[in-house]
Amino acid sequence: MLASTTLPDNAGYVAAAYLVFLALLLIYVGIMAYKLVKVQRYVVEINELVADEATEPPRVREETPA
Repeated sequence: MLASTTLPDNAGYVAAAYLVFLALLLIYVGIMAYKLVKVQRYVVEINELVADEATEPPRVREETPA
């Protein structure tokens, strides 16, 4: 009872701080999701290049005399 009369009511500030924290957390997760999608696209592209090279016949290099 003594604390309720001596301490100011800061519930609004606490709620605002939680909302700011939640917004920053959501922005962080969004950025990480965007980067993950980008990396996944690169992995798919690299896998396709490797698969294409595996299906092509090997190239024979002709060596020229020095």
